[in-house]
Amino acid sequence: MGWSVKIARVAGTEIKIHITFLVFLLWIGLVYYQVGGREAAIQGLVFIVLLFLCVLLHELGHVMAAKAFGITTPDITLLPFGGVARTQRMPDKPVQEIIVALAGPAVNVVIASLILLITADTLNMSQASLLPGAALAMQLATVNIYLFLFNLVPAFPMDGGRVLRALIATRLPYSRATRIAARIGQGFAVLFGFVGLFGNPMLILIALFIYIAASQEAAFADLKDLSGSLSVSDAMMTQFAVLSSNARIRDGAEALLRTTQHEFPVIDSDGRVVGILTRDDMIRALESSGPATPVTDAMTRGVPIVQQDQSLEKAFQLMEECECPALPVVDSWGRLVGIISPESVGELLMIRSVLPKGTSPAWRKQAA
Repeated sequence: MGWSVKIARVAGTEIKIHITFLVFLLWIGLVYYQVGGREAAIQGLVFIVLLFLCVLLHELGHVMAAKAFGITTPDITLLPFGGVARTQRMPDKPVQEIIVALAGPAVNVVIASLILLITADTLNMSQASLLPGAALAMQLATVNIYLFLFNLVPAFPMDGGRVLRALIATRLPYSRATRIAARIGQGFAVLFGFVGLFGNPMLILIALFIYIAASQEAAFADLKDLSGSLSVSDAMMTQFAVLSSNARIRDGAEALLRTTQHEFPVIDSDGRVVGILTRDDMIRALESSGPATPVTDAMTRGVPIVQQDQSLEKAFQLMEECECPALPVVDSWGRLVGIISPESVGELLMIRSVLPKGTSPAWRKQAA
C-alpha cells in the first residue's frame, strides 16, 4: 500500500504504518491537549498506541492461522480505522477460512482476559481508580471486547463477513457465496454510514472501506469464476520480444521503446528462461550502473514458469503469490511460447464476460 512506512518485520510479515495513521496520532494528541493539557495528551496518545498494538496483535492472529495452512502474508498496514493484512491467497476450504477469520477476534478475547486476570485484585479495591494504570487497563480491556464483537458483525470482508461467506460456500459455489456476502457487507456499510452521519466520522470512513472492499472481492470472485474453464494458452501473449543472457541494459531499453512490452524474458544460449527483465529493473540499473550493465545483473530471478495447458486460474494465483508482473509460458518440450501477465488475463476476461454464454471467441474457432 502506498504512503506506508515499514517499522518492523514479524514472522516474515512486514509491519507498516500508513502516513494517515501518523496524522491521526497528531490529531488525537492535539484534541487531548486542548481538553486537559500536556498530561492528557500523553495519556491519550499512550492509549491509542496500546489500542493499535492490540489491533496489530489481532492481525498477527490472522497471519499465524493462515501460515498454518501454508498461506503467507507479505505485510500488515496500520490505518486510522484499523489494520489490513494482505495475504497472498485465501484458504482453499471454507473451514480453513473460518479458522483464519476467527483467529483475529480470538486474540482480542485473550488480551481482554489477560488484562482482567492481572487486574482482578485491583478491581476488588475501593480505590482502584486512584491506582496508576488501573483505569487505562480497564479501558483497554473494554475496547478489546468491543473489537471482538464489532469484528464478528457479518459485514464482508470483515472477519464476521468472511465467516458468513465460508458458511455459505459450504452449500453454494465460492463465487456465488462471495457475491451474497458482498451484498450483505454493502448493506451493513450503508447502515454504518447512515449512523456515522450523526456525529461519528470514523464510522463513515469504515463504511466506505467496507463498501469498496466488498465490491472488489465480488469482482475478483467473478473473475475467478470466468477463468475456471480457461487455460494459460487462452490468455498468453504470443508476439513478444526476448533478451539474451549476454545482452546489456541498453538493449533492454531499446526493446522497451520499440514494443509495448514492460517485461522481457531473458533466455540463455539453449533457449531456457533464466529470468525476467522489467521496466523497473531497467530504470534502477540505468540510474545505478548505466546502460552497459548486463541484463543478468538487473533481471528478476526465480520467476515461476507455467505450462501453456495449465489452468488460467492457477497461473493467476501463482502471479499473485510471487507478486510477479509477468510469467514465461513454455510448451511440453520446455520451449518459450508466450508471456502471461495480469493485463493479458484481464483483457481476456473482459472480452469473455461480454460474449454470450457458451460462445467461443472467433480467434479460438480459427485456431481450431
